[in-house]
Amino acid sequence: MKKLIQRLLLFFIAIPLVVFIVVFLPQRQHLAVNIAVIILSALGALEFRNILAQNECLVSPAEAVILGGFGPAALTLIVSFNFGQMVLPAAFVIGFSWMLIRRIFSKEEKLRGVLAYVIAGFGVMIYPGVFMSWIIRMNGFPRADMVVLIFLFTVIANDSAAWAVGMLFGKGNRGIIPASPNKSIAGYAGGSTASILVTVIAVYCLPRIFAASRLPSLSSGIILGFLSGVAASLGDLAESALKRSSGVKDSGFLIPGRGGVLDSIDSIALAAPVFYLLYWLLFT
Repeated sequence: MKKLIQRLLLFFIAIPLVVFIVVFLPQRQHLAVNIAVIILSALGALEFRNILAQNECLVSPAEAVILGGFGPAALTLIVSFNFGQMVLPAAFVIGFSWMLIRRIFSKEEKLRGVLAYVIAGFGVMIYPGVFMSWIIRMNGFPRADMVVLIFLFTVIANDSAAWAVGMLFGKGNRGIIPASPNKSIAGYAGGSTASILVTVIAVYCLPRIFAASRLPSLSSGIILGFLSGVAASLGDLAESALKRSSGVKDSGFLIPGRGGVLDSIDSIALAAPVFYLLYWLLFT
């Protein structure tokens, strides 16, 4: 019951805050949203670093935070401050180069851990930051505020409906996926249905923003919602597999009722590039 109350309180606090940031702070191509993505990516990378550390893949916490925010920060310079496109590949070259040369002059006993160190460094630079960066890319669309909101509501609706439907109807159909045995088929079906409802409603209520260009509007809305919902579910399962492989229950403890930052953005991270590409293909 305590976890339920925490989850509901977080829901009713987070949703208005998200709406306020996205709708009422549009300056410099939604710089406030972009900064939030940078912060969440950096914190998520720190938690991913802690998961990797259970398998002796070590980078320092400071390196994890810096490398995790590198990609989103570089993209923000491009989107919000009109820096050249080369900033993004340059950022990754700098980050990867740092990991490659960091321990060249280490003592011999430390050289044995260089491979694990480099792999961990590459990992925290890519996940979740590279995936979250697609939200920053969405801010290049016309009426980006509505596009980003619909994306977030698609993922949030998926997560919330999967949890609620799973609680009500998932008792006899859990344990199908070993990475997350508490999740149910009923929950996944409920989550996918909720995602489709959000995007179909968007198609009919926001026709100027979600005007289908290649397929009928209803078909485009269903495809956008269904595939984005599937990606959100897979993002949650992927993070569950990472935690299970390291014997970790939650990625952290920053968010009451949810666990860590990575526990809260895992679905968003994997769904972001899927939603972006589908919106670009179907509605632009």
